[in-house]
Amino acid sequence: MSATRIERMRPGHWPAVQAIYAAGIKSGDATLERDVPEWDSWNMGHRSDGRFVAVDGDRVLGWVALSPFSTRRAYTGVAWLSVYVAPDAQGRGIGSSLVRAALEAADESGIWTLMVGILPENAASLALHRRAGFRRIGIQHRLGRDASDRWRDVVLMERRTESD
Repeated sequence: MSATRIERMRPGHWPAVQAIYAAGIKSGDATLERDVPEWDSWNMGHRSDGRFVAVDGDRVLGWVALSPFSTRRAYTGVAWLSVYVAPDAQGRGIGSSLVRAALEAADESGIWTLMVGILPENAASLALHRRAGFRRIGIQHRLGRDASDRWRDVVLMERRTESD
């Protein structure tokens, strides 16, 4: 039996990452996205220094990635965090391991604030981020519509570096 390991995401991981993202979209409570982007679009929208996958043998079980909060220079130390775990791999600590890897990468890259937006119904993600040191800073009411065209709220959370 192989052990789950965290490694830097490579382009070759994309088909599995894309499938896990699609499962998150299909769940209805992981994101307001309706479609998984193609690699080029996703790649351009995410920082290269904050992408990791959880791998067991040859199988990708989950992924985490950081994306810029803004292109404005004042916010170079602020990033969004996204984490997804394959449905059949949830509840095994994979999300926590991925988030830890992203937090370490963020610290090494000089990121002082990480942001997440979580649908209120996603209790597992809210708990995961609380355990990782994120705090709730508010709710964005009726922020967007989901795939069924229903208005959804988003819980906004942040994690600041310990030095700030």
